[in-house]
Amino acid sequence: MVIFTCSAQHAAVNNGQVWMPNTPTSLQKPPPTKKGTVTEQTVLQTLPDPNTTLNAVSVVTLLSTQSDFVALGHFPHEHFTEDVPCRLMRQFRAELDKLDEEIDDENKKRKLPYMYLKPTLMENSVSI
Repeated sequence: MVIFTCSAQHAAVNNGQVWMPNTPTSLQKPPPTKKGTVTEQTVLQTLPDPNTTLNAVSVVTLLSTQSDFVALGHFPHEHFTEDVPCRLMRQFRAELDKLDEEIDDENKKRKLPYMYLKPTLMENSVSI
């Protein structure tokens, strides 16, 4: 569960934070309650001012910038040298490789590939 939470769940929840109009940091007016009542002027008055948006973009950029990327299942520091842990890590990587291939096969059928939970693109752990 710890491995899932620090890798796959974190990737699924955070790797899609991209476009600010989809996730404004604040609204200056309440959202509309009736369909068909929104005008361009209402949208512009509701979205945050440029400075607030710039601050939010800066934070999201900082949080989504990859630092030293280490893919899930790879360990740059050799903490374990015993046979059993090394065998289990190899098995884990083999399972991740199989999942990666399955995702590649499924993505060939899609117009827009789904990459958020592809093991080779997923961080080994949460890193900021």
